[in-house]
Amino acid sequence: MGAAPQEGKKMRKQLMIGSAAATGIGLLMLRFRRRMDLRDKVVLITGGSRGLGLALAREFAARGSHLALCARSQEELEHARQDLARSEVTVRTFVCDVRDRGQVEKLITDVLSAFGRIDVLVNNAGTICVGPVENMALEDFRDAMDVMFWGMVYATLAVLPHFRRAGSGGVVNITSVGGKVSVPHLVPYNCAKFAAVAFSEGLRAELNKSGIRVVTIAPGLMRTGSFLNAAFKGAEPAESAWFSASASLPGFSMSARRAARQIVRALEQGRAERILTTSANLLARFHGLFPETSLAVLDLVDRLLPAGGERAKLGRETSVLERPWMRAITYLGRRAAREHLQYSAAVGRR
Repeated sequence: MGAAPQEGKKMRKQLMIGSAAATGIGLLMLRFRRRMDLRDKVVLITGGSRGLGLALAREFAARGSHLALCARSQEELEHARQDLARSEVTVRTFVCDVRDRGQVEKLITDVLSAFGRIDVLVNNAGTICVGPVENMALEDFRDAMDVMFWGMVYATLAVLPHFRRAGSGGVVNITSVGGKVSVPHLVPYNCAKFAAVAFSEGLRAELNKSGIRVVTIAPGLMRTGSFLNAAFKGAEPAESAWFSASASLPGFSMSARRAARQIVRALEQGRAERILTTSANLLARFHGLFPETSLAVLDLVDRLLPAGGERAKLGRETSVLERPWMRAITYLGRRAAREHLQYSAAVGRR
């Protein structure tokens, strides 16, 4: 009598293992079938003249994609074009301020006219202002939303009719872990990124059935050298010091080259989301499971951050970055800035 229940348990266990294995194999096969071949595809990257945008351009070029890069500065775009001249792909540049809907719609028309099609849109343009919320003006919130939310919306809605006619396409939205957890002293940035995450996730749910893949990328800190062009408010030397160090040190930040590889791979594989850096993954998942505890930790973090002051400066203008100890701490960040053309920037935007 005891043998039958044991046999039943054994059979159920085997069925569960078999089912799990079949599910795993099925998911792998689905991912393999959905893999996107990027050779000869046309990729439009907003904010593509430097920083992560330029790192992404190099990564797409290495896969044989043709590139359309947009930014506000013609000079920066020319530097990027020269940087990519060694690639055996077509690179064209377009001056565009993504805050302006009319300019964005013209950008899409011009890229379609130049290449005949767009296969992938990468919404990467961004801006960042660091400091206590009491030192932020309404304009800081508006600017963050205009660049990182509305700029994404304008470009995506303008290209969608083309993707629908083609029955395919890819949208890569560069958001942030700041769109998962609102980190102190980055509130305008976080607001825009939360909105961007909501737009990106809802977009994927609605477009997946149409053959249009949408990938939400939520990076943590990356070594792009962007701290040189970030704006700092409040006690700006101290704000610049903590942010620049965090964006330069291994363990806190990821190299832009590695981040670009992972982002492009997520698009190729048809991933829904990719959170970059281990610390960003842990923070996002811990906050999802234990919001009260994580907010208490963020409260402690805020108490350690600098307060006071009313001035605003770009990172490269803060004298603290020129001190020997700070130059040593930010060595990798400065090297990344040279590699990703941040030193050529005329304005504080990626």
